[in-house]
Amino acid sequence: MTKITFIGAGSTIFMKNIVGDALLTPALADSHFALMDIDADRLAESEMVARSMIKTLGTGAKVTTHTDRREALVGANFVVTAFQVGGYDPCTITDFDIPKAYGLRQTIADTLGVGGIMRGLRTVPVLWGVAEDMMQLCPDATLLQYVNPMAINTWALAERFPRLKQVGLCHSVQNTVHEMAHDLEIPQADIRYKVAGVNHVAFFTRLEQDMGDHTRDLYPLLRQGYASGALPKPPLLMPRCANKVRYEVMDQLGYFCTESSEHLAEYVPWFIKEGREDLIEDFSIPLDEYPTRCIEQVANWKEQAKALQTDSYTDGGIEVAKSHEFASELMNAIVTNQPYELYGNLPNTGQIPQLPMGAAVETPCMATSNGIQPTVVTDIPPQLVALMRTQINVQELTVRALVDETPEHIYHAAMMDPHTAAELDLRQIRAMVDDLLKAHGDWLPAFARKAKAA
Repeated sequence: MTKITFIGAGSTIFMKNIVGDALLTPALADSHFALMDIDADRLAESEMVARSMIKTLGTGAKVTTHTDRREALVGANFVVTAFQVGGYDPCTITDFDIPKAYGLRQTIADTLGVGGIMRGLRTVPVLWGVAEDMMQLCPDATLLQYVNPMAINTWALAERFPRLKQVGLCHSVQNTVHEMAHDLEIPQADIRYKVAGVNHVAFFTRLEQDMGDHTRDLYPLLRQGYASGALPKPPLLMPRCANKVRYEVMDQLGYFCTESSEHLAEYVPWFIKEGREDLIEDFSIPLDEYPTRCIEQVANWKEQAKALQTDSYTDGGIEVAKSHEFASELMNAIVTNQPYELYGNLPNTGQIPQLPMGAAVETPCMATSNGIQPTVVTDIPPQLVALMRTQINVQELTVRALVDETPEHIYHAAMMDPHTAAELDLRQIRAMVDDLLKAHGDWLPAFARKAKAA
């Protein structure tokens, strides 16, 4: 029986997608799902959903629940992580409110910028704890890491635990293909593409439609649609967040980014600027979007918690549908040796020679029983490489701060962030970081709590 341990299983919707996908996969349908979370109430609700899915599908799967992480990890073949250290309240609120007091406005704040740096400082030590336990309790297991900031986490895990089998997984590529198919009114299954870069700032270096006897380049259609005002159409996934930033970047740099416009707007220095409300309006940039989503998710969760008590859940009537996450196919490939191509985040060992070695990069990968092997990509246009390096600068300094326990690099990381540097001077950045470190307090590792005093 394959054992799949889910750390952060109180994230019930995501747990439902990953476990549901596995239950729909014959080689994984009878797995042991060890669900772990520190919130016993949320864990119990997730257990109910998992058991209902098993009942619906009639598989021989087993479910156990754990509030002790080490107990859940014993003998695991796969470990899935999906959690947010510090949650919306207090940590996300802090990540938005303090920068806003300095005039620095954000949209999502979970990947780059001061929000991404702080989240990395909070998250990496927890992931290191998971990795250390895995080395002791399930050293051959593969870690499927879904936690942001993805690149910082993946890089830091590889630095501290180079023998750990790990991959960072995201759904930005799949989501983007879905949106482009919607915009161009073509079947998603007909789109052929190649993507490479760093997580959330990777680009479609090839984008074509399979026409049967030939393929056609889709970039002219995207450019023409944007120039005429026909594109972007109202997005499917985030209806209030228009996709104009990505189209503008494509128009200027020549290629389409994998991450949504609300994310991309805060990774670069061009869109969120003091005194330029015209940019915010023209490009429909949703400031404070992530806190808004958190509030909505809490409300939606309360409604779902009520639904968990209905017969559709308790009597095995829950619908189980395939999601677009990579996890189940990846696990199936390792278990059965049936090759599967996915986009994964791995330390750069040469798969993107244009970017620094060791950085976490996102490329096509092939999964088999031998593990996850990245594809080498050598043809990223130089303007895209330059943009990716601005992201890597921040990621590397955050990783160095964590690995070397060097507080000064926390400030350096913020100083090198493109959006932060475009808005604040050096002394403002240092003062803002001081305030963030003080406010986060015990959510941070000990070395970071001493940063101001140092």
